[in-house]
Amino acid sequence: MNLASESPVLMRFAPILPPEGAQAILNAVPMPILCLSPQDAISYANLAAESFFELSLAFLRRQKLSEIFAFDSPVVSLLAEVRRRNASVSEHRLALAMPFSHGERSVDIFASPFNDMEGYVLLMMQERTLADKMDRQLTHQGAARSVSGLAAMLAHEIKNPLSGIRGAAQLLEMSAQEGDRPLTRLICEETDRIVKLVERMESFGDSRPVAREPVNIHAVLDHVKRLAVSGFAQHIKIVESYDPSLPPVLANRDQLVQVFLNLVKNAAEAIGKDARDGEVEFTTAFRPGVKLSVGPSSERVSLPLEFCVRDNGPGVPEELKPHLFDPFVTTKAQGSGLGLALVAKIIGDHGGIVECDSAHRRTVFRVMLPMFMRGK
Repeated sequence: MNLASESPVLMRFAPILPPEGAQAILNAVPMPILCLSPQDAISYANLAAESFFELSLAFLRRQKLSEIFAFDSPVVSLLAEVRRRNASVSEHRLALAMPFSHGERSVDIFASPFNDMEGYVLLMMQERTLADKMDRQLTHQGAARSVSGLAAMLAHEIKNPLSGIRGAAQLLEMSAQEGDRPLTRLICEETDRIVKLVERMESFGDSRPVAREPVNIHAVLDHVKRLAVSGFAQHIKIVESYDPSLPPVLANRDQLVQVFLNLVKNAAEAIGKDARDGEVEFTTAFRPGVKLSVGPSSERVSLPLEFCVRDNGPGVPEELKPHLFDPFVTTKAQGSGLGLALVAKIIGDHGGIVECDSAHRRTVFRVMLPMFMRGK
């Protein structure tokens, strides 16, 4: 099938470019683009749209807009406004329900008519998670700096006295009656628990530059999988969907292992030990065109490497989503709330971004990092 001969949006470029060239241009745009007929049927979708909807072009071309969005989606009224005014219309921060992916996305939408093709509308979307990444990253870094100062204070003001308390409890145990010894052991155990918590917080205070080198992310994920299935994730199916042509990531291997081990452990705990169909999926992909301002400078950095950990657990409670990477935020009865905060710090130190999209039975932690460039 010659897609170009059937797609009005590609024929639109025919006087300037051959249809194949027009298709290549649209596929190079990193934002989802749809061309809609006067009946709101999808006549064309670029590669970014296939990725956004998690549906193939062949499937999308058999759908109407109302079938890939919820029935009462604001996009329908926006298209009607474009046709009524015969002018471009944009809307920001629209919440779109996605029936096929069973989730909701926040997007900015830009819609424009084709002046010489009556009723046809070009629809372009930009997911708000991309637009908001910089603000969120700065928030995570600020939280990590706050914990860094707190960790330094705790190390000095708490660990030393705790050593004295534990030593005193051990001395008391030697002369205590048999019935009192469980209490002295309890003091020692609780003292050790507090010391471990402080030591975990001390990792936030390490401001030394991260030693980085070219790292094969698939080797890292395979190592994490082996650790997980031999321990806390024995009851969970772990599957992989890798891009085999992915270039190396510029990173510290041990810290990446720590990041993905934390994410998989969170996923396993969210799924629960009693789940019979628990599944975690690792995905890797190359996303050209994603550039964000990260770190103290205003320079826009390319973050084309995308690594995801997806699970089919119950999802993140709505009230926790804005604060998920803040220290001490947790849903676990025995959790410290430092795991995801440490993930955010490590990825931030690498010049990258970590995001979470969550709905019922579909939670995705997405890590975006720079690739290794020879000569730099």
